[in-house]
Amino acid sequence: MIDKLEMFMALAAEQHFGRAALRCGITQPTLSSALRQLEDQLGVQLVFRGSRFQGLTPEGERVLGWAERIVGDARALKAEMRAAKEGLTGVLRLGVIPTALPMVADLTGPFARRHPALRVQITSHTSAEILAGIARLELDAGLTYLDNEPLGRVISVPVYTEFYRLLCTKGSTLGGRSQVTWAEVAAQPLCLLTSDMQNRRIINQQLAEAGAVVEARVESNSSIALIAHVRSGDWMSVVPMGLAQMVVGDDLVALPIVEPEAEYQVGLIAAPRDPLTPVVQALFDMAQRRRR
Repeated sequence: MIDKLEMFMALAAEQHFGRAALRCGITQPTLSSALRQLEDQLGVQLVFRGSRFQGLTPEGERVLGWAERIVGDARALKAEMRAAKEGLTGVLRLGVIPTALPMVADLTGPFARRHPALRVQITSHTSAEILAGIARLELDAGLTYLDNEPLGRVISVPVYTEFYRLLCTKGSTLGGRSQVTWAEVAAQPLCLLTSDMQNRRIINQQLAEAGAVVEARVESNSSIALIAHVRSGDWMSVVPMGLAQMVVGDDLVALPIVEPEAEYQVGLIAAPRDPLTPVVQALFDMAQRRRR
């Protein structure tokens, strides 16, 4: 049944029979047959059928939650037995919010050195995508905000505190300042991350509390694009301190933003499985040691 549940999860994620079959490495008729067998075993219809995928039935939605738990536990069991025999091997799949990418190597670098037989795969996602990826077993863990928006059913451990800086050129109107307020930031020509990013929602919240509403004239889901616009001299941006420290130099400065100096916790999250897979447990152990 585990294999059939995995096929069902693939269909729920892809929402397309052909793509789900490709993801599972099987033919579409094999996938369809396995799903019908699963429905027969459970005694319910899981999928609305037509000429193409039309969604999960209410029973299918409930089965999906069970499937994620059952498959997750089965994979964790296999991983624990493999670790007992071979040590930590395989791949750690870590989803990271874009603003935490400059900081992630502080955690994954030592982790990879400590476990040389393990590969680390880091992908960039929004905070919502990380939560969904963990639930669908597509990610082992995530590095995301801990204290700004609800996380749901996950376990977490803080990794670092995020502070904010106004990134601008030295020759700009604020380039010679030692610090700025959120109200002053709002009056500048800003390029910011897109609104699906939690970092942007945090910035909007800080600006709103300062009595300002800003519609950024340039938006991107890439921090690199924002930095490139700031370097042009026509724009400024609000970025996390870790990113700012990587790019300041002869042409750019990063000014602390005060009144207030906002701070948010960024940390590791994972599914609340007991026990955790050996790889995730080792990652959490390292994060906790580094916080002490």
